[in-house]
Amino acid sequence: MINPDDLIRYVVCIDNSGYPASLERHKIYRVLPDEEAASDGDIRVIDESGEDYLYSADRFVPIELPSAVEKSFEIAA
Repeated sequence: MINPDDLIRYVVCIDNSGYPASLERHKIYRVLPDEEAASDGDIRVIDESGEDYLYSADRFVPIELPSAVEKSFEIAA
């Protein structure tokens, strides 16, 4: 499970059951900080709709991206 005390910027989806149109397994998603959601075991990500939504944090694994990749993601956002 994702520790809410850690600053997580990107995650990989490992479980999209129930949300096949909104989440893709093995895809990298950007995380938006939301302490209240984290305290409930949820995480706020920008999903396939381009909007941010809450999902159970258990659906994701946090990852660290190389700085060049992270900058590329930020430019694309």
